[in-house]
Amino acid sequence: MMNSTQFTSFILAGYSDSGHLKYLYFIIITVLYVSIVFVNTVLIVVIYMERNLHEPMYLFLCSLFVNDLYGSTGLFPALMTHLVSDDHTVSTVYCYLQIFVLYTYGTTEFSNLAVMSYDRYLAICYPLHYNVIMTPNRVCILICVIWLYSYVKFTIQLSLTIRLGLCGNVIDKVYCDNYLVVKLACSSSDTTVNNIYGLCGIVMTVAVPLITIVLSYIKILTICLKSSIETRQKAFRTCSPHLASLLNFSFGCFLTLLQSRFDKPMRNVPTVLHTILSVYYLMCQPLLNPIVYGVRMAKIRQAYKNILPVGLYPKT
Repeated sequence: MMNSTQFTSFILAGYSDSGHLKYLYFIIITVLYVSIVFVNTVLIVVIYMERNLHEPMYLFLCSLFVNDLYGSTGLFPALMTHLVSDDHTVSTVYCYLQIFVLYTYGTTEFSNLAVMSYDRYLAICYPLHYNVIMTPNRVCILICVIWLYSYVKFTIQLSLTIRLGLCGNVIDKVYCDNYLVVKLACSSSDTTVNNIYGLCGIVMTVAVPLITIVLSYIKILTICLKSSIETRQKAFRTCSPHLASLLNFSFGCFLTLLQSRFDKPMRNVPTVLHTILSVYYLMCQPLLNPIVYGVRMAKIRQAYKNILPVGLYPKT
């Protein structure tokens, strides 16, 4: 058994020497991050200011946009700093903080999408009872439960990681990853509890929301097949942004899982592509959500038109 060491920092080995191209990457990442902050903030302000959007679906969307800002901020500023720096070390405190932010972001995102699918199921299958079931208080409770569950769940998981004795401090990624930190433990017997809790966490974080989403859309599809063409079209317009967001996020999570758990088959992938795939769900999801919901949902577009002139041409 190797002796553990109390490390004060971690080395992020996912960065490669890209020469002058690092400045190009920096510009691209900066533009992407500024775009994410701008579009998500605009939609949050629009939903907050427009009373017509104070409905369950838009409140859940607001929670989604806030989470996208939260998750991308946990990655982009550090990523931009390391791209133009030769020093790729981070303190253990910052590393664990980044792990906490990125993992709670993922849990909150998937849980939020699951609740949104249930909300669409109620709106389409029980339109007459929808306002009775999805009251403002229940919506607020659901949103609070989503965030609180994510924080409590991962606080426990991170505390299990922090207690481990580590025999290395090199993380083969451009950001800190809980699974890779656990792999640095000196003894595999020390990680038994981590593995059991992690497995239970995956079931609760992925399986339960996924079952909710699948059952909701089975019910929606059943109702649509029995309804008129107009009803089907309306249901499709309502659900298509959610499905696009869900599929994109699931694809990004799959890529991240593939890289973390099955690193050997991914070693032949070029470094730049490897890095892009590892941050896909943190880069594309926060940018895709405002686009698909802002463009596809007529009430948001109209609300934006109503608010924009007020801000640009104030009354005198």
